[in-house]
Amino acid sequence: MIPGTVGAAPVQNIGAYGVELKDRFESLDAVDLVTGRSVLLDAAMCHFGYRDSVFKNVLAGKSIITRVRFRLPRPWQPVLGYLDLERKLHETGITHPDAQQIFDWICAIRRAKLPDPAEIGNAGSFFKNPVVSAEQCRDIIGRDPEIVHYALPDGRFKLAAGWLIDACGWKGKSVGRAAVYERQALVLVNRGGASGAEVVTLARAIQESVYGRFGIRLEPEPVMI
Repeated sequence: MIPGTVGAAPVQNIGAYGVELKDRFESLDAVDLVTGRSVLLDAAMCHFGYRDSVFKNVLAGKSIITRVRFRLPRPWQPVLGYLDLERKLHETGITHPDAQQIFDWICAIRRAKLPDPAEIGNAGSFFKNPVVSAEQCRDIIGRDPEIVHYALPDGRFKLAAGWLIDACGWKGKSVGRAAVYERQALVLVNRGGASGAEVVTLARAIQESVYGRFGIRLEPEPVMI
């Protein structure tokens, strides 16, 4: 239920619900647009980061990805650390969900929160979830105990950008025909006929609002040309 293509997936290092592409990535083939040669890149060569890869900086506009290989773990194990999935476990009482159950839960979560691009124009999550130090996280929790946050392996914390935006009162607000989706503050939508300038103005206003309250500068996820 996330519109996209396999070839574009490594560019963004797409991820959702506790898993990123890099967690299941083996290698890819690409065509070097400078030399015309085919090249093979493994995970280390792709320099995957949070919604980032070598294709968004050093190789931006210089390669076309033609094949992606994945390595899936056997036996399969569910990744259940995402907050909404934990809630599903408690709601259903299912302690050992299978792959189909996880699939059904995620589809239900998305339908409840996110607009269908075929019905309401949107680019999905508009801002990256900011990553902060443990000290910064403690400071924010001291002021806003309910903030949604996730511990990372390196000791830092990922904050829920949607929660930050909602806390600043942006859910449902608009600039012209560009608006913050009323069910999920992380998504900016086109109500019909919105201009690029309206989307950018809305995004910048949100950035300034979140920075003013939390001291955190949100970074857009889409590439704006």
